[in-house]
Amino acid sequence: MVRYRPSLTTAAVAVVAAALSLTGCSSSSSKSAAAGSSSSTGSASSPSATSSSSSAASAPSSSSSAPPVRDPNTDLVIWTDAQRAPVLQQFAQSFASANGISVSVQPVATDLQSAYVTATAAGKGPDIVVGATDWIGNLVQNGAISPLPLAASQKSAFETTALNAVTYNGQVYGVPYATENLALITNTGEAASNPATFEALVANGQAAVKAGKASEALAMQIGQQGDPYTAQPLLGSAGGFIFGTKADGSYDPAQVGVDNAGSKAFAAQLAKYGEKGQNVFKRSIDANNAVSLFTSGKTPYLISGPWALEQVRKAGLKYAISPVPGFAGMGPSAPFVGVQAFYVSAKAKNTALAQEFTLNYLTKKDVEEALYKVDPRAPALTEAYDDVSKTDPDIAAFQAAAAHGVVLPQIPAMSAVWGPLGIAEAAIVGGADPNTAMTNAATQIKAAIAKG
Repeated sequence: MVRYRPSLTTAAVAVVAAALSLTGCSSSSSKSAAAGSSSSTGSASSPSATSSSSSAASAPSSSSSAPPVRDPNTDLVIWTDAQRAPVLQQFAQSFASANGISVSVQPVATDLQSAYVTATAAGKGPDIVVGATDWIGNLVQNGAISPLPLAASQKSAFETTALNAVTYNGQVYGVPYATENLALITNTGEAASNPATFEALVANGQAAVKAGKASEALAMQIGQQGDPYTAQPLLGSAGGFIFGTKADGSYDPAQVGVDNAGSKAFAAQLAKYGEKGQNVFKRSIDANNAVSLFTSGKTPYLISGPWALEQVRKAGLKYAISPVPGFAGMGPSAPFVGVQAFYVSAKAKNTALAQEFTLNYLTKKDVEEALYKVDPRAPALTEAYDDVSKTDPDIAAFQAAAAHGVVLPQIPAMSAVWGPLGIAEAAIVGGADPNTAMTNAATQIKAAIAKG
């Protein structure tokens, strides 16, 4: 699955210009994935939506090339992506029958977050929306979602990281149902799995290339615009960070760490293994070809997430999943941990119904296990995860790879990060001075945050 690439802000464009002057690289855009408001929802080049509905009294269904608008005659409307819609439809139908209401589950093919914010502001949005937790800051800022009164017993049933991810400004805003993070996937026919350090990974990969088994030592997507999401495990290993935290553990936009000593140490490693160094990190490897390089046997190592599993399994390779190794003499890798969740609209037509369905139906083990079957990511509910991990060692391996992971920031200030940091990272890989590039990125990020 291709993670989304955030659009460049004015600040990011300035960094692009600086990066191009330093490296002389092409300004043509690649479809790299820098997972900002990381949605694992499907996307399409043109907006479209279909609506499947069920009810005690049958609700209408429709199809449109425009972003969806809720049917004013339907009691409960849910927006999600096409992959998860059929699963949610089953549970929504059960809820509708039990409560004598009409319900509609609408798959949204366009940018779901933007479509939801726009429709909600106009009073034409759904009652419930499914999305990533790094949407939360933006949705709260736009008055689009309401806090959820999860009981203490319900909170304790979820993985701690998942619950932290749906908590913003001390309030719980969503019901988490799946977690995701990066790991190292190894073609064990070409190289040894679970290398102890990044240096060992590179040595193994280069040996595979020298032996004629592969053409690339590693597939780690970077692209012309960089990919801070995929680079995060190594940034964390070097002691770098994007935002510091407050006393309560929440992210503090006033503490930008992109230019701290650890982040600059990471940048030095980018240069060392970049195109002017050992040529392991390459801008030519992006979201369009990273997984296919691996599945076609052209590289023994791939840094990716559970969204790559379907392609990897279909390739018929012998593979193993392990944590992304950290740099020698530095810390363990620290991938972002993203969480998918259900949110209740601040403008729900019937808040009581929306909360009842979200809190007492969507928190059940069978819901999370059903969603796992159509999209294999670790369930956020501990009981569901325990069941799934018994029969799916890959899910357990991805979970283990997140041992030192950090929650993907939910604060609105994160939108100021993806463009400048990604462009800086790509520039460094292309030969730009590491310290200068990271300092410039931090300056741009801080200026954009200050503007609000």
